[in-house]
Amino acid sequence: MRFLQPTTWAEALEAKTVHPDAVAIAGGTDVMVAVNFGRLRPAALLDLTRVGELQEWGTEDGVVRLGAGVPYARVITELGDRLPGLAMASRTIGSPQIRNRGTVGGNLATASPAGDAHPALLAADAEVEVASVRGTRTIPISDFYRGVKRSALAADELIAAVRIRPPSGPQQYSKIGTRNAMVIAVAAFGLALHPDRRAVGTGIGSAAPTPRRATAAEDFLAGELASAGLWESRAELPATTAARFGELVASAAAPIDDVRGTAAYRVHALSVMARRTLGWAWTEYRTSKEV
Repeated sequence: MRFLQPTTWAEALEAKTVHPDAVAIAGGTDVMVAVNFGRLRPAALLDLTRVGELQEWGTEDGVVRLGAGVPYARVITELGDRLPGLAMASRTIGSPQIRNRGTVGGNLATASPAGDAHPALLAADAEVEVASVRGTRTIPISDFYRGVKRSALAADELIAAVRIRPPSGPQQYSKIGTRNAMVIAVAAFGLALHPDRRAVGTGIGSAAPTPRRATAAEDFLAGELASAGLWESRAELPATTAARFGELVASAAAPIDDVRGTAAYRVHALSVMARRTLGWAWTEYRTSKEV
């Protein structure tokens, strides 16, 4: 196995062009587990830890550009106010040691249906910035996932960053597992309210072949809030609306039975998580003076 260790982004892209079968590694919290258990034997590893640009984040025209190498621990401490949904998801990932090493970019590159960051990114309408020596392009997060652990990345591309315009309303995240940390989600759900454009964002994790949005649930809730004037009045949300939202979220899933849980349990859990996160987010929206 070859070990490639570029020190600049340009060198990294050139190395990926010359070695398209090389597997990129940053924190190694997914890749090295697979290597150690014999599930992955890449011809080469492309170590990106010395590429400083990937470990930076900033804002431009109101959009947060999160470098692919920024670890979860920094998302929590530095971006919790701007991206609370992603920060909530990051807090559920592994142990402090894993959060210090693991990255959102790595979560995306693995493209596991159970990746904890995916529901929050979907709910926030994130975009994935990818690059090669051919140039840079952005992929809407909903189009990024192509199958179980498959993404829209071309063989010569690397993930540079995630671009997120922070939702103007509250964000929430919920995850079901056998314990609070060091566990793969049985099911997960992300929610974001976008009152500036009268929209709702959702994200489902670990309950379909890929992370996905519950678009029918989004359209239903946004329509109900608009028709009842609730965006403006911030009145109490009818229980029937929350219940129907939960049903539509659950119906968007396509889970399987596995060692972590049954398909039926995942569907039920998603319905409950959708209702609860909506309740928390709407309570926050009602009491907030923003937007």
